[in-house]
Amino acid sequence: MKVKWLGRDDPVTLRNGHIYEVLAEEHGSYRVIDEEGEDYLYPKREFEIVEKYLEKSQNALDD
Repeated sequence: MKVKWLGRDDPVTLRNGHIYEVLAEEHGSYRVIDEEGEDYLYPKREFEIVEKYLEKSQNALDD
């Protein structure tokens, strides 16, 4: 899934308006790779989903 960061712009961690790939959903947060190339958990409320997982969409079409 791809999400857009809506939180405060920080060139070291996440940049406002940038799209990030979600690696996992854990404890109400998304695990994404930040601008330093490290993966961290960030609150879901700070993101907008821009692309759902393709396999979930495909499974819905197959039903």
